[in-house]
Amino acid sequence: MMPDTSSSSPLNRRRLLCGCAGLALLGLAACGRRDEPSALRPQEIPAGASCALDGMLLADYPGPKGQILFAGEAQPQWFCDTVELLSMLLKPEQLREQRGAWVQDMALADWERPVGHWVDARQAFYVLGSRRHGSMGPTAASFAEADKAQAFAAQYGGQVHPFAQLKPEMVDLSGGALHDSRM
Repeated sequence: MMPDTSSSSPLNRRRLLCGCAGLALLGLAACGRRDEPSALRPQEIPAGASCALDGMLLADYPGPKGQILFAGEAQPQWFCDTVELLSMLLKPEQLREQRGAWVQDMALADWERPVGHWVDARQAFYVLGSRRHGSMGPTAASFAEADKAQAFAAQYGGQVHPFAQLKPEMVDLSGGALHDSRM
């Protein structure tokens, strides 16, 4: 004769299923908070910040700056020039997972001493080939709005490109030091 387990079996199954469902929900909630792009925010450039690629002090140079927050890091890596940042974003050999990347909207930021006015680097418009220089010489002037980028290009020359149209060869890093009279 078999023991009667019908009264404890549904209760044990229910507890097991509720426990598994609860763990799954907690796991999903934690993932949502950590990786949710809307929760990511650009940071302001701290005093003494230096460029991740060449060690140049950001405060010493004009033109738009950039920052990338890599997965697993609490602080962004800083870039004294948007060409450097774009080079990192566009090169296929860059395998590090990025949680966010931002550049400054130069329609709002002062060119000589840019502070704040961060926009998503992948949503920005860039003017390449203008007469305005950044820390590495010729730079990619960044803008949140296409019409502001067009106005800049009309005044200073260059061509407007949304991020999606940029190619790695358009953000060549060679020769940047040749334009820096402070080195």
